Amino acid sequence: MHVNITARKTQLKDAFKERVNKKLAKFDRFFEPDATAFVTVTVENNRQTVEITIKNKGIVFRAEETSPDMSASLDTVIDRILRQIRRNKTRLTKRLRVGAFDNLPASEDSVPEIEAIPKFDVVKTKSFPVKPMDAQEAILQMNLSGHEFFAFINAQNDELNIVYKRDRGGYGLLEPSAVEQS
Repeated sequence: MHVNITARKTQLKDAFKERVNKKLAKFDRFFEPDATAFVTVTVENNRQTVEITIKNKGIVFRAEETSPDMSASLDTVIDRILRQIRRNKTRLTKRLRVGAFDNLPASEDSVPEIEAIPKFDVVKTKSFPVKPMDAQEAILQMNLSGHEFFAFINAQNDELNIVYKRDRGGYGLLEPSAVEQS
């Protein structure tokens, strides 16, 4: 797995970078060698945020944690991604490395094994007219409707886009891109 480490508002010590690589090495059994992990470490005041995004064959795993200790944030993020993989292992079996779940110790990170396969039930379907507009108008429409997100056709490129409210303030824009195939 390729690991890209980015530091924002801080300088990372080599020991921390080695620890990141060592922790991410445990995911090698799940992903192909050409998978990429993006690690972003941000320090603001006494808050240290570690964000890890792993991309492999069009699948994206992402987790983020903020705490006073960078190492604690790293440990929590690694545990969360491992839980995501385990929780969805039956759906992911075809997309992850062959034999990824063979000989997987049940008590590795004290994450209980989930017996039942979770089912994603669609409980409501809603259709709505989608008109071309720019992102600013979409944000206005979203705020007027009181929703947390809003889907629209981007007038600049005629593609479906989504604007959403970010937890830390501001807005985000989701634009489609071609799926990376390995």
